[in-house]
Amino acid sequence: MLEACHERVLRTLALLARLRTHVQQHGADADARQAARDVLRYFDIAAPLHHQDEELHVFPLLLTHADPEVRALVQRLQEDHVAMAAEWAAARVPLQALAEAAVAPFTPGDEAALDRFARRYAGHIVAEEGTAYPAMQALLAPVALIAMGQEMAARRGA
Repeated sequence: MLEACHERVLRTLALLARLRTHVQQHGADADARQAARDVLRYFDIAAPLHHQDEELHVFPLLLTHADPEVRALVQRLQEDHVAMAAEWAAARVPLQALAEAAVAPFTPGDEAALDRFARRYAGHIVAEEGTAYPAMQALLAPVALIAMGQEMAARRGA
């Protein structure tokens, strides 16, 4: 489930990239406003739930039982969650403006905020899938992983 969330994050970041290109070429039309709403919805609702899953299930296990290198990575990932929340707060401002009304193309400051957010998120995923998730899987029995996934799904009402 965690990796499936990452796939959705990457698809939404790709949508954000396409949106930015679209706005440069076509302005803030109805398609751009809808795409902005889709990006906002994902990063306002689903992404925080994903971070909560990691904070509840993945990080405590690794901080307690993993080797020192993985523990240091987890601390960085936790810091990323804080930084990503702040970066999202900045990045969502121009997206919200676009979603609510036709506005001029993104300013250079808007573009920089969107770049920072997308870049951090992409690097965060690489670290989690390359190191943190494999370390977690090595520590948990398959039945525990299934139970973890069921709890995550239940939190989402699935």
